[in-house]
Parts: sequence; structure tokens; C-alpha cells
Amino acid sequence: MSQDGQEQRPAASADSERRLARIAGGLAHEIKNPLSTMAINLALLEEEFKKTADQDGGARTARALKRVGALQREVNRLEGILEDFLRYARGGEVNRAPMDLGEIVTDTLSFVEAEDSLQGIRHHVDMPSSLPMVLIDKGLFQQALVNLFVNARQAMPEGGELIVQAQRAGNFVEVTVTDTGVGMEEEALERCFDIYWSNKKQGTGLGLPTVRRIVEEHEGSIEILSEPGRGTSIRIVLPLVVEITSTGAEEVEE
Repeated sequence: MSQDGQEQRPAASADSERRLARIAGGLAHEIKNPLSTMAINLALLEEEFKKTADQDGGARTARALKRVGALQREVNRLEGILEDFLRYARGGEVNRAPMDLGEIVTDTLSFVEAEDSLQGIRHHVDMPSSLPMVLIDKGLFQQALVNLFVNARQAMPEGGELIVQAQRAGNFVEVTVTDTGVGMEEEALERCFDIYWSNKKQGTGLGLPTVRRIVEEHEGSIEILSEPGRGTSIRIVLPLVVEITSTGAEEVEE
């Protein structure tokens, strides 16, 4: 069990998952190359058809252009799925260092603020300046936060509130991301961390599994509370930086 009572996955299961992810990651890299070639040739084909359409304006050319466009959208979608998977498969590549968690969270929020504002989403941040340092791989943790913030935006298509809070809890820090969106049904709540499971039309099923992997690689834990029609709250617990004193006792670095 973790420090907050959550059940952790067995180490053997996690190792097996990482091995499979690395193998599949290599396969994904191989798939990316022909996809890139297809994308380039479809762009060239589109350009040729547009030239033909300018010359004769034929209905056959218009239909061909429409089909090329459909193929381009599917190639783009496949490339997006591969990128999501490759991000997930890069497990283990963690380079943690003492970081200011509050600064990382506020910087990441500023990245999504403009698009959230256009959708009528208001940010509310409670980030104490006195939080001790946390061992974090900045790039990876920002990726996890972006996934959570984008999920929150998708849950609030008509606008709402995004509430981000942090607080110290003993030798840990808790970060909570709450939205006032549509919430999650029971099945979604039970399966949201399953790889490739998604109830979204264009979802890849890798967003929340990637977040969980990143959190666990930071020796942390994650839990989700949600209620249909009222919103979702995701809590991440991370260990603070601990120093060993001359007496052998552990002290949290302030």
C-alpha cells in the first residue's frame, strides 16, 4: 500500500509492462516512417489535384480531393496515436532534480490559459509559496499536467472552473486538479487508467495511463474522484526532498 492507502501495482507487473512498452515503442518508430512518407505523398497528390481543379473544375477532381483529405485526416490521427504511445513507452527515462513544484504548475497553467479562456474556463490557483522542494523531472511532470488540464477542458465544453491546489502533508505534497465538468460514469472511473480504453470519440486511451506512469516514476500516487454532472477531482501525492542528517535522521528540505 502507498502512503495514502492506495494499492500499488506489483513490481514484476510494472517491469513486464515497461518491457512490452519498449518493444512496442520500437515498432511504433518503424510505423512512423511509412506514415510520414504517406503524409508527404498525399500532400503532393493534393497539390496536383488542386492544379487540375483550377484548370477544368471537374466534379471527378473534386471527389478525388475530398478522398485525399479524408486520407490525410486519418494519417494525422494515426500519427497522433503513435506520438501518444511513444510518450507512454518512454517509461524509465526520468531525470529528477529538486524543483519548485508551484512554479512548474503555474508555468504549465499559463501554457493552457489562452485556449481555456476562449472556451469560457476560469482558472483558480491555490499554490502556497512556502512549499518545500520536490524531486521532479520537469519535462515529464509538465507533460502529465498538460494531459490533466486538457482532459479538464474537454470535460467542460460549455466552460466552467479549473481549480488547482497544492498543500504539504507531512513528508509529501498533494496537488489537486478539479474541474466542474461533466464528470465520469462508474465504468469510466473504473477503467480510466486502462491502456487504450477511452469513451471519447477521438481518444487514444493513453492520456491518464501516461499520467499515472509519470507519477509512479516520481515515487508518487494518484487517485480520482468524480461524479456525473458535477465534475472530477484528481489528486497527486509526491514525496518531498529528504536529506539525511549527521545523526542519521531524515529531514525534509525546506
